[in-house]
Amino acid sequence: MKLTAQEEYGLRCLLRLARRDSAESMTIGALSLAEGISTHYVAKLLRILRRGGFVKAARGQAGGYTLARDASQIVVGEALALLGGRLYEPAAFCHEHSGSEVLCTNSVDCSIRSLWRTVQLVVDQVLARTTLKDLVSDEQQMTVWADNLVHISAGPMAGAEVGQN
Repeated sequence: MKLTAQEEYGLRCLLRLARRDSAESMTIGALSLAEGISTHYVAKLLRILRRGGFVKAARGQAGGYTLARDASQIVVGEALALLGGRLYEPAAFCHEHSGSEVLCTNSVDCSIRSLWRTVQLVVDQVLARTTLKDLVSDEQQMTVWADNLVHISAGPMAGAEVGQN
């Protein structure tokens, strides 16, 4: 389970645009230089993000790309879903990691699948609560934000050890 380069770089491009004045666009070349990503790859990412409604393009001398919506209206989970999908998909995971015996794929009682399903649920909840505006913060502010999110999300089972009643 890991982010793909497309998800990581696409999110970085969105974040770079979010840090600019809403009227100030960036060209593919400027984004490429600022993020250290090839211009071809930036163009591909921006095409995906434009078709998904996250960025808009303007042609001409002052042309370039800007966010299509305010950074507070762009949910990170939605952007990542467009760029690549979820970290865990049950069918794909079981087929990719089945081993020599296809036991887990055929089992109705797979503890590993349950673990990754739970991890995906928590990731989905965090990403659904996170906007680009949140990410524009510096690392110290994001640490406080994340700590607050964890405390809000923590239910009565927070801190309970696995297997304890």
